[in-house]
Amino acid sequence: MDLIVEAAGRLFFGSGFARVSMDDLARELGMSKKTIYRHFPDKLSLLAAVLDRQFAAVERTLVAATEDAAGQPFAVRVQRFLIAAGGELGRIGAPQLATGRGDAMLRRYVEQRVDAVVYRRLDELFREGHRQGLLPAPSELLCEITRGALERLLMSELPRDLDWTAADLLRATVDTVLYGAIRPTGQGIDDEQPQAVIPTARDDEQEVGP
Repeated sequence: MDLIVEAAGRLFFGSGFARVSMDDLARELGMSKKTIYRHFPDKLSLLAAVLDRQFAAVERTLVAATEDAAGQPFAVRVQRFLIAAGGELGRIGAPQLATGRGDAMLRRYVEQRVDAVVYRRLDELFREGHRQGLLPAPSELLCEITRGALERLLMSELPRDLDWTAADLLRATVDTVLYGAIRPTGQGIDDEQPQAVIPTARDDEQEVGP
């Protein structure tokens, strides 16, 4: 069954879900469609298995990043989570699948999985910061801003145009959001806020690793 899911993932993501038939998959695997249908009753159930496998790997990475950052300052925890999330979403091409061309059912499925695996966790992290008095803005707003920046950045030509890696720009985006939103405990909303700090990967002292 794992062999079928692996081959289906290659074909679905390479050619597009709508363009790949079960006949194509059977030829790729050198087996009959009957054998495939013994494990998966239809193409949609096979797609679900492919995406479940992809997002299970994403979830493992995010859980590990969260555990590694436990006990760190709030800003570091958010940075490490978002950098890990950006790397994983970029690896599986989730933003392109969810918002680009292709099968509408595939886009909806990917959107639902990204919400469940990534953005619900991010929203909870921001809610925690808000409860601690670190975030003056509503956690829902910060999650939407960060989500839009992350997805746009992963599809952007900016890394090439600015001669930065996508990780450099993600780190800068995270710091801009965080340093523009976080205030020290006890500081009022109307008090002066710290200025955003835009690091580069060329400054090793400021780099926060995943």
